[in-house]
Amino acid sequence: MAKNSKRKPQPAKAQARSNGRPRRPRAGDIPGRLIAAAAGARQQAVAPYSHFQVGAALLTRQGEIVTGANVESASYGLTCCAERVALFKALTEGKRAFTALAVVARAPGGAMPCGACRQLLAEYAPEATVWVADSRALTRPRAFTVAALLPSAFTVVP
Repeated sequence: MAKNSKRKPQPAKAQARSNGRPRRPRAGDIPGRLIAAAAGARQQAVAPYSHFQVGAALLTRQGEIVTGANVESASYGLTCCAERVALFKALTEGKRAFTALAVVARAPGGAMPCGACRQLLAEYAPEATVWVADSRALTRPRAFTVAALLPSAFTVVP
């Protein structure tokens, strides 16, 4: 196990204005841009059963942002998370190198990726930073490494 994977994940630091209130992300602010893209993608979620809308935005090494939203099925096991929708979309468009992912949902502290999403991130975006944010507090995201989310991931196929 890598030494860094034992460290407790630390939340990202919020940036504040001089009046103490959080500021909106700057255009060059990558986490802010990704979180804004994920928040926009969230509006396209298809969640007729749970009404839990999630948006994700995946950043390629070339600076492209690929978005996705969760899609539910009456057969809950067929539901696809926003993170996987964004990843599958990027992969099927020929993109392979990913540096960051943002996930936005209405959940205190932001919605964490599920186990299936963590496994796929470990396989296809192992070096990515994962930002999670509550849709009511977009300027207060938390950041994690993929290794911290899924230590000792299964990535070798015999």
